[in-house]
Amino acid sequence: MGDSFRNALDNVVAFLPALLLFIIILAIGYFIAKALEKVLVKVLEKVGFDRAVERGGIKKALQNSQYDASQILAKIVFYAVMLFVLSTAFGVFGQNPISDYLSAIIGYLPKVFVAILILVIAAAIAAGVKLLVQNTLGSLSYGKILANVASTVILALGVIAALNQLEIAQNVVNAVLYATLAALVGVVVVAVGGGGIVPMRQRWENALSKVEAEAPNMKREAANASSPREALRQEAQQYRPEPQQGQPQYGDQQAQQYAGQQQYGQPQAGQQYGASAYGQQPYDQQQGGDPSQAYGDQGQRYGQGVTEQYGAEGQRYGQPEGQQQQYGQPQGYSTEAVPVPDPSQAYAQPPVQQEDPGTQQLPRATGYERLEGDQGQGGQQR
Repeated sequence: MGDSFRNALDNVVAFLPALLLFIIILAIGYFIAKALEKVLVKVLEKVGFDRAVERGGIKKALQNSQYDASQILAKIVFYAVMLFVLSTAFGVFGQNPISDYLSAIIGYLPKVFVAILILVIAAAIAAGVKLLVQNTLGSLSYGKILANVASTVILALGVIAALNQLEIAQNVVNAVLYATLAALVGVVVVAVGGGGIVPMRQRWENALSKVEAEAPNMKREAANASSPREALRQEAQQYRPEPQQGQPQYGDQQAQQYAGQQQYGQPQAGQQYGASAYGQQPYDQQQGGDPSQAYGDQGQRYGQGVTEQYGAEGQRYGQPEGQQQQYGQPQGYSTEAVPVPDPSQAYAQPPVQQEDPGTQQLPRATGYERLEGDQGQGGQQR
């Protein structure tokens, strides 16, 4: 009794490390498989796998499914990784039937992936052929029928190839395929050779006459039909997201930004230009110069400093008090000829430079002024 209990206890103690290792492997493998599933979903969505599958003709098959095509493929990868994890975890306990069964399933997985790939490719080819036939023979009465027949035949061949790849009832699948072909051939033979010659002849004549009548339409449709690349591009544009309403398109913002800006060289309201100063302010409004500043000798212009002269008290720059020009007040311009003054006479304003028509109305100060109250004496310089 004591030996049996001791042996059982030894077996439990020897089993505990293997059980702990099994749990650790299972937990780590689960987190790895879950991470791979999430990464695969994001990658497939980014490359447009769902749109490609929908254009391939599997959209109707996934309408009632709660998962997208990318999510289904990610789930398959998740369970495949978990099979590897379970096989590794059960291998801790040594050789056992569960490990053998899992190894057989893992060896079968490549065939499953190849079969899925065959179905996807066959569906894409069937959708492309259907679209091409519809664009080419769409106006004909039998164009839609031919498109559906071609698409169905290609899908059927893809399903048969996938079942053969999965090794599922190969004998049954091959038998059904051969029986279908034999039935079609038998119907044709019986209809043509056994009492159906006259009806079949009439049908063939009707079909041929119909084809001949629609031959011009067929040629016109073939000439006006778009290329397969253009047809696929138009089909792909249906799955593109529409731009959000209310957001200005690129280029509208720049047009709105520059719509209210002043054009280069366009004069503002109230601004005047002289004959030789296009695009500039009048000389009495030049920045940095006093508009009422006196000009001395010829060549002193644009605000250069000169000695101010005063006449009687209250008079400045050669003008009586109250008549001085205000700062910034614009003066009208004139293009009339300026008379040349007599230099021997004393005057209150100096001669105006002829090359600058904008300075004709500027006040001038002179160094020679007559002092009020002085009798019998000429002008003297202060």
